[in-house]
Amino acid sequence: MRQFLLFSVAAVALTCAAPGQAASSQATDAPPRLFEGRDLFGLRYASQPEIRPDGAVVAYVRVTNDIMTDRARRAIWTIDLKTGAQTPVTGDEGSSFAPRWSPDGARLAYVAAAPGASPQIFVRWMASGQTARVATLESAPASIAWSPDGRSIAFTMQTPAEGEKLGSAPAKPEGAKWADPLKVISKVIYRADGEGYLKPGRNHVFVVSADGGAPRQLTFGAYDDEGPLSWSADGRAILFSGNRVADAERDPQESEIYSVSVADGAVTALTHRKGPDGSPAVSPDGGKIAYVGFDDHYRGYENRRLYVMDRDGGGARVLTAALDRSVEDPRWSADGRSIYISYADKGATKVARVSLDGKIETVAEGLAGGGLDRPYSGGEFSVSKSGAVAFTQGAPDQPPDLAVARGREVTRLTRLNDDLFAGKTLAKVQPLPTVSSFDKKPIDAWIVTPPGFDPSRKYPLILEIHGGPFASYGPMFASDNQLYAAAGYVVVYANPRGSTSYGEAFANEIDRNYPSHDYDDLMSVVDAAIAKGFVDPDRLYVTGGSGGGALTAWIVGKTNRFRAAAAQKPVIDWASQVLTTDGYTFMAKYWFGKMPWEDPQAYWARSPLSLVGAVTTPTLVVVGEEDYRTPVSESEQYYQALQLRGVPTALVKVPGASHGGLANRPSQSAAKASAILAWFERYKTAAPPAAAAPGR
Repeated sequence: MRQFLLFSVAAVALTCAAPGQAASSQATDAPPRLFEGRDLFGLRYASQPEIRPDGAVVAYVRVTNDIMTDRARRAIWTIDLKTGAQTPVTGDEGSSFAPRWSPDGARLAYVAAAPGASPQIFVRWMASGQTARVATLESAPASIAWSPDGRSIAFTMQTPAEGEKLGSAPAKPEGAKWADPLKVISKVIYRADGEGYLKPGRNHVFVVSADGGAPRQLTFGAYDDEGPLSWSADGRAILFSGNRVADAERDPQESEIYSVSVADGAVTALTHRKGPDGSPAVSPDGGKIAYVGFDDHYRGYENRRLYVMDRDGGGARVLTAALDRSVEDPRWSADGRSIYISYADKGATKVARVSLDGKIETVAEGLAGGGLDRPYSGGEFSVSKSGAVAFTQGAPDQPPDLAVARGREVTRLTRLNDDLFAGKTLAKVQPLPTVSSFDKKPIDAWIVTPPGFDPSRKYPLILEIHGGPFASYGPMFASDNQLYAAAGYVVVYANPRGSTSYGEAFANEIDRNYPSHDYDDLMSVVDAAIAKGFVDPDRLYVTGGSGGGALTAWIVGKTNRFRAAAAQKPVIDWASQVLTTDGYTFMAKYWFGKMPWEDPQAYWARSPLSLVGAVTTPTLVVVGEEDYRTPVSESEQYYQALQLRGVPTALVKVPGASHGGLANRPSQSAAKASAILAWFERYKTAAPPAAAAPGR
């Protein structure tokens, strides 16, 4: 349902400090006052808030980092909204997530996995504190949802299948140690970033007794059925989304909403249009269904709009036609007269209540998501029967905490990083209004100033660029920017044309035209920062990840104004990119309109590789070793092209890291930021050398 996004060595120290900076705090027993790489292990944040139906208690997932295993841990906690008391529901020895209250609020279902074990569904009886596993599942469950009577839990799960076989190896002698058997791939979608090569099987809908029992499969066939799931009010059917047509994998944007009978597994399609429909939510009286989707025009970007239809699929109408923003996660009010949704507006995520006549009212602001390394827009919420909204709230100096909004009153419920930040001076983030030099369009940007900032000084500047490219930054906490600023750099980041949260027209400025004038927008942001008077125009640096990595490589091919660059998980040659990415059925079709062999010049004209002959800027290339979104071959060919030209370069590979997981492990996130800073410092004073002639 979600649109496809690009998003993402030598030993490197974990502490990112400015060269020459006084290290008085390090030379004594006093704790360091600046944010440093080791602090990534201490960061905590709240996610997946689920408010109890009566609005008295919120369950949420608390995410922490284990310095001994270098991995995140997830545990479920509850907060009593009357007393403020916080109580752990699960320990953090394994991973627990996806809390869901039963309709009467007496039980809490969730998914948990012990170390080395497969995730399972558990139910906690809150009054007694007793917990039971409801079934033994072969695969990881997802999208769990209680039935209206609280007797059953629906979920999705992969059903394993036999893989393709071609021929056979000779019979192996007893006791012989032979090579692993051949792997035969015949599926259209056979690998995914963050998952690797996919196991044979299909995702289907199941139901199990909430008191425990054998799970019963409801949907079948050569299709993938997806959540979130929503029960009909009478408990006789479950709604889901999916593409249940032949050759569905070649049409990645297509999906419909279906209803499956709990009694006999009969499946009925409720939507029938060209375009993705998903996130079904049944109204409290069972008479209507809210969902999100759009008409597919084969453009790079479309707003997801909120729709409502009758229970039988008739009478569909859009409720957010007047809102030029993309919405998600519809949830009905208890009286069935309105629907809560979230959306990003100019980089800031909000929760709004939409009435059935299309009136929109904001009920919560300042939402923040869990990607802490970079300041992407995001956040999660849930709603009680009384209309109280529990949500993840953040700020430039605050990773996501838990908050609740009741009418106009907003209460922050957690302060998960107060101890970590006590005594530390964080970088400050402020808006940087910018006008594009290309067409005078306003461009939202933010400027990050170092701790101890002195406006009379001249600072080096880092331009940090978001990926996507259809995504947005906002005034959010970002550990990369804090580390850069703690090392003495001013950082600027922006939402150039093509960014989401500014409407369809602004996003589609780069439809079949990326990169293009987003380059001008970013250069205008740099100029606006220099105009402040405290940026040294002779010490400029640029970095970005994914789409931002592609723009970094594009920028150094267009200008030599930057002393050094770091292209993280970039796209370098669009022809090779669209034929090696995990999203290959989407990217060529929607971002180019033609295949590489049909219009090779269009692909080449937008490829940073086409500009490599003009590059003189020392450029570091960074990529995860298991990146399947912008595959390693993209980074390697750019590194080798720069080497052939004699441009100073180095290639940093992050072991075991996927595209989306480049910063998942704290040690690697800190080391990556330190490597980028070390690269920039290497070219702090010397002018960039001219590239060698080809072949030298």
